[in-house]
Amino acid sequence: MAAVPAPPARGTWFTRGGWWFLVHVGSLGILAAVPFTHAAVVSRRIGHGVLAAAVLTATLLTFLLLGTAHEDAAGHPEGFLAGLGGTLLMLVLLGGLASLVVVRQQVYGEKPASSAPQPALARALAARTRRDEARRLATSDPLLARDLRIGRPDLPREYDDGGLVDLNSAPAPVVASVCGLEPVHAEGILTARRAAGRFASVDDVFAWAELPVEIWDRVRDRGIVL
Repeated sequence: MAAVPAPPARGTWFTRGGWWFLVHVGSLGILAAVPFTHAAVVSRRIGHGVLAAAVLTATLLTFLLLGTAHEDAAGHPEGFLAGLGGTLLMLVLLGGLASLVVVRQQVYGEKPASSAPQPALARALAARTRRDEARRLATSDPLLARDLRIGRPDLPREYDDGGLVDLNSAPAPVVASVCGLEPVHAEGILTARRAAGRFASVDDVFAWAELPVEIWDRVRDRGIVL
């Protein structure tokens, strides 16, 4: 069974986290905390919030180191503190850039569609296929269909018709159960059956019985006449 395709992602590259990289690289890492904070708000993940706090702390520490470092004659910071601050800023710039790639995928990345079919969906589709096969058999060989007791889940049988009910012979409780009808509607079908003698087609039910239009599809889906 083919997998159901994932819905297309909404928005553009820019709105789906692309602007993070522009802010990060354009500010040379100084505003690195901004995209990480936005990611934490959008995803509501604690890990992203912790990462945003760590990037903000590293950025502030960088300014602190550069601000307290000794300056040369030209006013440029130098020495150990200046070197440490520059290294930390480079780590924020490069490390933050790599982290943004991962975080963007976590926040905006498309989730792959499951290749395995859902069990409930697979069972429902398989039952529909069996109903179609049973209807074709009933049309081509009604006697064999009766022998297999198609449409009579209340009788002992081995053939699986996918959940059909013979509207010409099944009791009212069975009609109600298989078609998902209220008992009063199932009784209405039996009353119409007695009046008509037998139904020539499923649509005959709607001509003889006063049934709400909203349940017609249920009767058509599960009903059969033999």
